[in-house]
Amino acid sequence: MEAKPLIEELSAARKRTRAVADDLGGERELGPLLAIVNPPRWELGHVGWFQEYWCLRRTAAGRYAEERSAPILPNADSLYNSATVPHDTRWELPLPPFADTLAYREEVLVRLLERLAAGCDEDDAYFAQLAARHELMHAEAFHYTRQTLSYPAPQLAAPREQPGNRVEGDAELPGGAFRLGAAPNGEFAFDNEKWQHPIVLRPFRMARTAVTNAEFLAFVEAGGYRKREHWTEEGWSWLKGAGREAPVYWRRNASWELRRFERWIALPPDEPVIHVNWHEANAYCRYTGRRLPTEAEWEYAATFDPDSGAKRRQPWGAANLDGTAPASVHDHPAGDSSFGLRQMIGNVWEWTSSAFLPYPGFLRDPYKEYSEPWFGNHKVLRGGCFATSPRLVHGAWRNFYTPDRADVFAGFRTCALDG
Repeated sequence: MEAKPLIEELSAARKRTRAVADDLGGERELGPLLAIVNPPRWELGHVGWFQEYWCLRRTAAGRYAEERSAPILPNADSLYNSATVPHDTRWELPLPPFADTLAYREEVLVRLLERLAAGCDEDDAYFAQLAARHELMHAEAFHYTRQTLSYPAPQLAAPREQPGNRVEGDAELPGGAFRLGAAPNGEFAFDNEKWQHPIVLRPFRMARTAVTNAEFLAFVEAGGYRKREHWTEEGWSWLKGAGREAPVYWRRNASWELRRFERWIALPPDEPVIHVNWHEANAYCRYTGRRLPTEAEWEYAATFDPDSGAKRRQPWGAANLDGTAPASVHDHPAGDSSFGLRQMIGNVWEWTSSAFLPYPGFLRDPYKEYSEPWFGNHKVLRGGCFATSPRLVHGAWRNFYTPDRADVFAGFRTCALDG
């Protein structure tokens, strides 16, 4: 197979990781033990290990071969295998120094690019694409870590602004027959996206934009965090335990502010509300007499072209991706869906009402820890966010988190109850 695009993809992923994480040495390379972050020194080593394990160390033919050669670092498997190394132990491991960790990660990439340049088969291509996507997901996760720990934003070029007209109200979506999931057309897909299968959707109405800070503020100031009727039993239990009265990074001084990385700024009214978990999104829906979309509705709204009767993998123009901050929900009109829905891709992840479950006929891929362990207790998010790589996101891609997670750059849009 052609090696050049694989080499370019892996090189671009590494460039991204260097930009968002390689300055986290010194006092920031371990950080506090928290359930929602990894120590950066460990996570950078894990990125290199994952690439080495899947791309360099396979010693038998076949995508599902289990045999592996010895790692470059003698104890790498006991340090960096996230499937076997418990999360809370990662701060106490005998990790190599930060500089040595970066050198190991770079050595893996050099060897991999040399191997691909010498020739690669279909399996080599699959695992190279897997490793690149895995690295890009960790690059996004480093943004979450920086936000959680009040570190400065990574030094990235700001995406070009794409101001747009104000968009309000609902779009009318006719529904009907639709094929949910990824198409077996040669594009890379994770196992939980496989494969397209027919469903039928009823007509429904979906908000043209994500819920804004100003709209969510009305819920907060109406006592939404104090009124039991807005919350499910599980959500109310979470709320009582968390003691939350507003989104996690909001505070009220003379006026409302939010924390963006290390800085407190005035609450931007037209930006999408962000860092709200599924429980908070669902409570807001109850307050407004609306609901979250299902993931099938979301994918249909984002990708279906009623004129051609087909769906498109990436039907968006310039979107707010690869950056460090959200834009107004009215910006980036070039990315409108066929139904006039704005920013279905980028800017902010969007919670859906759907539990993360396998599609019919699910077969796990070689990286078996990616999807299968999380079926049933996670909720599906769609669309990517401002920190997501455009090389990663597409219309059928499913992200998934537990409903209590608010560290992710996640917001939501709503649907009318009568459709």
